[in-house]
Amino acid sequence: MKDLLQIDGARLWRSLMDMAAIGATAKGGVRRLALTEDDARGREIFAQWCRDADMTVSVDEIGNLFARREGADKDAPPVLIGSHLDTQPEGGRFDGVYGVLAALELVRALNDAGIVTEKPIEIVSWTNEEGARFTPAMLGSAVFTGATSLDEALAKRDAQGITLADALTQSGYRGTRAVSGQQIDAYFEAHIEQGPVLEANGTTIGIVTGGQAIRWLDVTVTGIAAHAGTTPMPYRKDAYFAAASMALELERIVESHAPRGLVTVGQVDIANASRNTIAGQVAFTVDLRHHDDSEVDAMERDLRAAFAGVAKARGVTVSVETYWRSPATPFDADCVALVAQAVDALGYSNERIVSGAGHDAIHLARHCPTAMVFIPCVDGLSHNEAEDALPEDVTRGANVLLKAVLARAGVAATVDAQ
Repeated sequence: MKDLLQIDGARLWRSLMDMAAIGATAKGGVRRLALTEDDARGREIFAQWCRDADMTVSVDEIGNLFARREGADKDAPPVLIGSHLDTQPEGGRFDGVYGVLAALELVRALNDAGIVTEKPIEIVSWTNEEGARFTPAMLGSAVFTGATSLDEALAKRDAQGITLADALTQSGYRGTRAVSGQQIDAYFEAHIEQGPVLEANGTTIGIVTGGQAIRWLDVTVTGIAAHAGTTPMPYRKDAYFAAASMALELERIVESHAPRGLVTVGQVDIANASRNTIAGQVAFTVDLRHHDDSEVDAMERDLRAAFAGVAKARGVTVSVETYWRSPATPFDADCVALVAQAVDALGYSNERIVSGAGHDAIHLARHCPTAMVFIPCVDGLSHNEAEDALPEDVTRGANVLLKAVLARAGVAATVDAQ
């Protein structure tokens, strides 16, 4: 029976499209920022779908939403599967939500087949994975795994000054389940790749072997604000031109760490900006990424030296603070092997890949055995309203997830599904 077990791809696609209607944007994307009204609506619909599948729903103190399907051994640590329902401000229909709903479809398929697993299975939707409303990203899984304290996370504020604690209360998702201390047998997460590699290579499944190192830096450049019309160029200490020179230095630095080195300036802010005032202070963010921690360390050293040189030459000052770091994280060899075996059994083309994006699975990998399944996304687009995936790829990825999870959870019995 388990060898013939398949996901109902049409049912999974309907679930994805129904969820995409919650917070839908005019350009075909989705806006469900963490713990907003739309996020709460999405959570409620998902929770009801889980109850309809005879699962027990609970919420922990940081708002992580769990749905449990009991196993024959009720005391065994569960196999955990999931991702997130929150999106970017102009996000797509698949980032995060695919992993949550593929997990739900997995449970539906087990129910349809009357399969009782040895170990319990729990689906989880993590709180604030995107980091679009509260920073840093992946707060729910960070608290769950002990990487961030509950009190620290609850005190985070959004751009309007609302704390995460207040947002949890307002949304109705400040749960009572203990956020830590639960033993987990393993964690699996399915996701769109969010990049172009699988599609470009014509590959059906990415077997994810781990996540690359990520480092976020906050840079502040301080010059002197002055009148745009009365201050000759040689007398200026322009913070913006200095920041622009630093950005060009970043391009030079990352070239020496090619092809895997990545750098992004994602946010820029001019303090007290005015059209006819020379910028006195500019703040910007830097995102450094590489498969190797030592390479990220080297990029940061080069960055600090280059920025200091620009500041000295232009008569400004610069400070560089580390906001967040996530070291390169390998996934569990046994769980990765289960994904590979599932892909081979299904006959799908595949390749091993390191995740370029941050995922809740990165936190979980430091807490329990973990693996991920990637599927291609159209044109490699993500964090974009045009984000898309093909129905057949959605189904194939969920079938891989099903086989890998079932191999980990074990089959105790098959009963009459009617």
